[in-house]
Amino acid sequence: MNKNIKLAVAGAVLALSASAANAGIIIPAGDWTLDINGNVNAFATWHKADHANTIRGGLASGKDVSGEDQGQNINTGLLPSWLGFTGTTRQNDTDVSFTMSIQPGASDNASTGDVLTPHFRQSFVTFGDKSWGSVKLGKDIGIFASDAILNDMTLLGVGAGTATTSGARTTLGGIGTGYIYAAWKGQVAYTTPNFNGFQATVGITNPNQGIDSSTATTIVGVNGGTSNGSYGTHLNQDRFGMEGKASYSFTSDAFSGKIWVGGVSQRVKYNITSATDTTAASFKEFTASAADIGANISAGNMGLTAYYYTGEGVGSTTLLANGHDATYGKRDSDGGYIQATYVLPTKTKLGVAYGRSNLDRANGEAAANSLMKSNDRLTVGLYHPLTKHLNLVAEYNDMETKSQLSDKNSSSSGSLGAILFF
Repeated sequence: MNKNIKLAVAGAVLALSASAANAGIIIPAGDWTLDINGNVNAFATWHKADHANTIRGGLASGKDVSGEDQGQNINTGLLPSWLGFTGTTRQNDTDVSFTMSIQPGASDNASTGDVLTPHFRQSFVTFGDKSWGSVKLGKDIGIFASDAILNDMTLLGVGAGTATTSGARTTLGGIGTGYIYAAWKGQVAYTTPNFNGFQATVGITNPNQGIDSSTATTIVGVNGGTSNGSYGTHLNQDRFGMEGKASYSFTSDAFSGKIWVGGVSQRVKYNITSATDTTAASFKEFTASAADIGANISAGNMGLTAYYYTGEGVGSTTLLANGHDATYGKRDSDGGYIQATYVLPTKTKLGVAYGRSNLDRANGEAAANSLMKSNDRLTVGLYHPLTKHLNLVAEYNDMETKSQLSDKNSSSSGSLGAILFF
């Protein structure tokens, strides 16, 4: 099975034992071994919103423009449906592999149902040996915050984002309510050998991730959108993004677990043109950075996960989104989540998780209802292995967004669906 899908199943705390160890479709092909793998999932969701405020960066849903407070949709969950191809071989005492994958959606709101195009989240090559480590080149999940999402129990379900994602590829899970999205990035990364449970990864990433715009259009969500009067055109970035993490995994007769720490630093530069004077360009530059720590422990039928992050200029949902104010003062942010799971005698896994992401105002920035202050999420889920490969999922999510002033949005949702791994 593709490494990231394995992590998504085995690394996520709620990954059911019936699904965790399944390999994909293995095909010997001369010097190569091909692995065709993936999953298909879909969920029916119901949601209810209590307010109708507009809060930038807020994740709790609001009433629609007609004042309707309830709605339904059918969509893929946090983990996209996935079709992956991995080839492995060993040549000249070197392990070599490639991975390419496609992520189609489960829902499309167009009249024909044919508008939503697939994502291509992976295209990378690795080479190395257990004696000296491995090198990865290409597009794959980011290094920083990847363990946060791969240990999130909603990875096999829905989590946040059920009200506004009908027709989208995925929901948000715990993104923006406990951790920043690791995203899928062009990267060059080195991973050390496993030293009795200790392992580290360091890498450089695409410096234009989340900040580049090649036309004079608003960079919505990254630099504040139209409310900041900011427009962007392409600029060469001064240096690569830098990301890294280190972890220690352990196992004993009574329990097993993993502890990890990580960090990210990205020097970002914007070419800003006034919305009223498109001939006068100015340039703003700063360093955005964040660090995190997390732990996952399993003992018998019980699993516990705790995670925390803190950052400057990185925002609270996707990296850099709402990370600074209109004058490019950096906003501090932090957050985390706690999660507990228990396998019942029926083999059904019960999970409870609470997550929160906070965003502070920049120095001198006035409080306003237009910007979020916090996003909170409470999730209760049931995950049942109906067969060796198929899991049934039921979730309830309660969400709340507070603005920097006094507004708030509250919403709740329920979802029923299934996820199948192969």
